[in-house]
Amino acid sequence: MAHEIKRVMVVTAHPDDSEFGAGGAVAKLTGEGRDVVYVIATNGNKGSADRTTTPAHLAKIREEEQRNAARVLGVSHVVFLGYDDGELEDTRQFRLDVTRQIRRWRPDLIIAQNPHRTYNLYASHRDHRITAGVVLDCVYPLARDHMAFPELLPEYEPHKVREVHLMQWETPHFAVDITDTMDLKLKALACHVSQVKDFTAAERRVRERAGEIGKPYGYAYAEAFDRIVLPR
Repeated sequence: MAHEIKRVMVVTAHPDDSEFGAGGAVAKLTGEGRDVVYVIATNGNKGSADRTTTPAHLAKIREEEQRNAARVLGVSHVVFLGYDDGELEDTRQFRLDVTRQIRRWRPDLIIAQNPHRTYNLYASHRDHRITAGVVLDCVYPLARDHMAFPELLPEYEPHKVREVHLMQWETPHFAVDITDTMDLKLKALACHVSQVKDFTAAERRVRERAGEIGKPYGYAYAEAFDRIVLPR
């Protein structure tokens, strides 16, 4: 990570997405003294096979789980935009909400999901793709330009993000060595009890995947990203 990166925002679609896709990198960033903020687009109120629960009850559970996971990783703040799980659309309101958070927290680096469909169906969930696309549109040009969303002024002044790292499952630009933070990643994932029923199996899959990513780079475990560097 570049030394000038001091503030980081992780924007994902659902509670637990940040931990699965970038939990090790987040732990590494906070361990290096970077301030990390989470912005979660949906309330995760559809992510259950339990016929006895309700969307409202599940949303409360998943918010608590996400806050607990964030604390494990040293994340300073968690913001929930509150959209319904599975129903995200690329709307003006969604773009406004994300732009507001970028201008509010003024990150040097944003970590987001991938806007492209991949062979991994979990990674290319519709909410993931829409959230990632909106994040990129907000980074450039909406958060940067003062005439975009004039109703945000003067409270939320324009802000230029320096870098965007997109979670990548295929042919990444680079990998982050998370060998030293893998245990924290897994501890954070374990907070998502409503989503991870068999943690032993989940841990095995996470370790296998991180091992596959890290092997070409000589890392025991890694997470993969594409990098977008914006002009100053």
